[in-house]
Amino acid sequence: MLTVIAKLPIKEGKMDEALAAFKTLMVDVAKEEGTTLYSLNRDKNVPNMLIVVEQYRDKAALDFHSTTPHFKMFFAGGGAYIGGKPEITFMEEIAGI
Repeated sequence: MLTVIAKLPIKEGKMDEALAAFKTLMVDVAKEEGTTLYSLNRDKNVPNMLIVVEQYRDKAALDFHSTTPHFKMFFAGGGAYIGGKPEITFMEEIAGI
């Protein structure tokens, strides 16, 4: 199992636009066979920071997600609301319940 944590800074005044884009993206992500978790969160201490927790069955599923048309379209429009370079952490699960 692979987990990704993506921290995305959102431009001032663009949170509603970012949330709408994520909700549209997530409709298609939910149909991806190898995606087991895709959770959109807001940092309580940094109101303009969205954090996506993603979990994939394996590297092939993560690679597939990154090449989908809906993923590419989301990031093509991201300049309108993403306010800086995303911070991405890739993790390999050791144990879980």
